[in-house]
Amino acid sequence: MFRNGLEPWHLIIVLVVLVLLFGSKKLPEMARGLGKSMRILKAETKALREEDAPAEAQNGTAASQAEQPRQAVEPTNVTKAAEPSKSTTA
Repeated sequence: MFRNGLEPWHLIIVLVVLVLLFGSKKLPEMARGLGKSMRILKAETKALREEDAPAEAQNGTAASQAEQPRQAVEPTNVTKAAEPSKSTTA
């Protein structure tokens, strides 16, 4: 039923409906606004990534793990301590 869901004539119809709804003057303004908001989003995500990078460098996690392999840890057997018997004294 939806094999060829998006054909060229579908895009033309959507474009015509957009022009009829918003007018030809509003569409470029809307596109500019969308472009500006995408640039702001990109800049903010880049700033968040840069904030996370110094925090990792201060902790030394990223640099030390990349340079030095971890040493193997020997497994240890854990035994459960016996519970002391509860004696009742009267």
